[in-house]
Amino acid sequence: MSANLQVSSKQDIKGLVSACSNNQGEDAFSQSMTPSHWATLAPFLQYFTLGQGQILISQGALDRTLYFVEAGSLSVHFQDADDRVRLAIVGAGAALGEGGFFTHLPRNATVQAATDCKLWSLTPLRFAELSNRQPACALALTLALGALVSKRMLSSRKRIAVT
Repeated sequence: MSANLQVSSKQDIKGLVSACSNNQGEDAFSQSMTPSHWATLAPFLQYFTLGQGQILISQGALDRTLYFVEAGSLSVHFQDADDRVRLAIVGAGAALGEGGFFTHLPRNATVQAATDCKLWSLTPLRFAELSNRQPACALALTLALGALVSKRMLSSRKRIAVT
């Protein structure tokens, strides 16, 4: 993740919850997360902003952080030997980074802010803490992420966008 991010300690996730519930696209993060799940998850998330053009995820990076998009849009692209190839645009109400989060493998694509973005992150360490303290919420999140991976894998256009 780019080092010059604006980070805030704010934990009001109403905007994120609204974005997720309003996203009806094929990349929508699961609406199976209840308001209670979100309230339980909130203290484990870190809010930050990303300016247009900033890199969120770099192809080949070993980071396993998971990201939730509250506002803005991000371009997911694969970098080949010649140039970048755009794979997808991901917007508000979507999650990113689920591939690396689950597999522990290097990121397979780069994610760059197409517009100014509001995001939330969940590190593996914070997820482990969530799992220990609130296992039902951790399970609900894991199932929701699994559903997202499955939806992306069904779309040949979005398959490589599992970052």
